[in-house]
Amino acid sequence: MTTSNAHDLSPARGALAATLCYFLWGLVPLYWTRLAGVNAVELIAHRHLWSLAFMLGIVALQRGFGPVAATFRTRRSILTNALGGLLLTGNWLGYVWGVNTGHVIETSLGYFLVPLVNVATGHFVLHEQLRRAQWLAIALAGLGVALLIIQSGRPPWIALALAGTWGAYSLMRKRSPLPAVTGLTVETLLLSPFAIGFLLWQHHTGAGALGQADLDTQLLILCSGVITAVPLLLFAYGARRVRLSTLGLLQYLAPSVQLVLGVWIFHEPFSESRLLSFSFIWAALALYTADNLLAQRRAALQVKGEIQ
Repeated sequence: MTTSNAHDLSPARGALAATLCYFLWGLVPLYWTRLAGVNAVELIAHRHLWSLAFMLGIVALQRGFGPVAATFRTRRSILTNALGGLLLTGNWLGYVWGVNTGHVIETSLGYFLVPLVNVATGHFVLHEQLRRAQWLAIALAGLGVALLIIQSGRPPWIALALAGTWGAYSLMRKRSPLPAVTGLTVETLLLSPFAIGFLLWQHHTGAGALGQADLDTQLLILCSGVITAVPLLLFAYGARRVRLSTLGLLQYLAPSVQLVLGVWIFHEPFSESRLLSFSFIWAALALYTADNLLAQRRAALQVKGEIQ
């Protein structure tokens, strides 16, 4: 294959990798529900431990231990990555707990809200200026959440926690100079002593699943590192090869698949009033996406005009 042909295929391969990543993320509830009998905190501890083992193997293949070691040279870098790891842990824990307690639809809502949380974070934390359409999108999403509160009598805590922790984690990753593989390796490495300590305590008290549960459950637990790392590697591959606008559209695939699973596979209630609430949020996302694409198109035309 010639260099030009390989270059032409790169965006297509990147889009395929990103699509597969988001599709796999959408299917993850099928995996976690198989482990519903295991304590959620224990599952996250295993996820940290086996993700670390998998990521260290990837880093070894890439000969990337130098950048990993460099992050431990300054206190600020250690604290920043530790905070990122804590946010990621909180997101994982909230997600697994939500899925295994019958709230798959609410977890999907959390990830539908993430792009809008990122926009709000960009304004209030990074002081980015928002366009009128972006403000309107945030208002529509807020109205959808308010309708859910009125309908259920309580805020959708799981969805808000997932959107908040992932939005904060995205902010940390945005400010971090580390690539995805190095970042995840460092974050899991920093929290691994706590994960190992908890798992050893679980084993000591006889409450741990590993070595106690049936063989299928133990094998599924050992696969948690692969389940975590493979989609992230696909995302890292795709993100370098496709336009940001393409990633912005593909990111809705994961919560959409989760929503379908919640309604059709797990048979969670999805009343007309709940559909109305989601409709406001979907309208907000449609407006946000359309405005974002239009802004990128205008910027591209402006750059083209300046070059000419």
